[in-house]
Amino acid sequence: MRQENKTYPWIVVGLLWVVALLNYMDRQMLSTMRPSMQIDISELQSATNFGRLMAIFLWIYAFMSPVAGIIADKVNRKWLIVASLFIWSGVTFAMGYATTFDQLYWLRAIMGVSEAVYIPAGLAMIADYHTSRTRSLAIGIHMTGLYMGQALGGFGATIAGTFSWQHAFLSFGLIGMVYSVVLLLFLRDKPRLTEPAPALQDATPRPGLFKGLATLLGNPSFWIILFYFAVPSIPGWGVKNWLPTLFANKLNIDMATAGPLATITIAASSFLGVITGGVLSDRWVQRLLKGRIYTSAIGLGLTIPALLLVGFGASLFSIIAAAFCFGFGFGMFDANNMPILCQFVAPRYRATAYGLMNMMGVCSGAFITDWLGKSTDAGNLGRDFAMLSVIVLAVLLVQLLFLRPKHIDYEG
Repeated sequence: MRQENKTYPWIVVGLLWVVALLNYMDRQMLSTMRPSMQIDISELQSATNFGRLMAIFLWIYAFMSPVAGIIADKVNRKWLIVASLFIWSGVTFAMGYATTFDQLYWLRAIMGVSEAVYIPAGLAMIADYHTSRTRSLAIGIHMTGLYMGQALGGFGATIAGTFSWQHAFLSFGLIGMVYSVVLLLFLRDKPRLTEPAPALQDATPRPGLFKGLATLLGNPSFWIILFYFAVPSIPGWGVKNWLPTLFANKLNIDMATAGPLATITIAASSFLGVITGGVLSDRWVQRLLKGRIYTSAIGLGLTIPALLLVGFGASLFSIIAAAFCFGFGFGMFDANNMPILCQFVAPRYRATAYGLMNMMGVCSGAFITDWLGKSTDAGNLGRDFAMLSVIVLAVLLVQLLFLRPKHIDYEG
């Protein structure tokens, strides 16, 4: 039993790694399949319409995230994760039968609801199972699942070109529904130590449904974390949704090549970034309370020259090098968001907190996705990518100056 207690936290990371992969793969592959899909659905010939299709997912995902976080702090997280995976995989499967833009639009909206449930519950579960000595590495490894899903999503165009875009949606949707059964058998939630013991439940009132929100919004440090998470999400989502198009336009290659090239470059560099950032952060925080913050800041700083080079570079080497630098830096940033949150927020409110962060980040992503669609139609995609470096620099300075943790792991 003792051995199981030592290994099961890493088994949880492994089980959720696959969920993270499917989460990003199912949402990401649409961004590379536009050339194939617009043959059958003419509205997708407009980049503005395509931006709307990508953005509706993000807006719904954003506003569902706080609700999902509140729920994940109240109920069994295993069942939320299993249900979320099964529903969004079913939606992916159904997209294989879509014949109109409106059908795709509403299916993407439903996917936004179901996928929003996963991230707050999944990251809070990992944070519960891992202490401050392994938390950044565990979350970093989990994040590599997101990046792998993003990379595999880049092959959507390849599958669509070889078979059909319908085949891609049907295949990946079926895989997700089958894996939800695997989770049902092997995943279990960790009991909440903050819950009252059975004998005291009648005498000790449970926190109100919105107490977590009130507690978080009354914490000035949480507002800084919220701002620090939201602003870098603007270039983060821009890269996820529009980098394949930028590669295709700047390098004069077709999307079947540009999609995998862009997504694999970002995924491989992000993989290295989260592992580096996770190991460095877990060690640094044992010696210095701001160790996680400094690790995150180093990563975010790397994205600034990367955005400039992505926007203004013209050669294959410069653009790929810039994308690699962005992915590595963003990976270091990504691996430390939940661990930094754990220095300021008690375990019983962490899913709610991350849900709020996700809402702000994804709202930023929805805005930039729609804006870059219009930018693409106007021929300004590269220039506007470079402009994003300015806001990243601003938020980096705010984080370094004003975020001051007092605990390695805040227990409330």
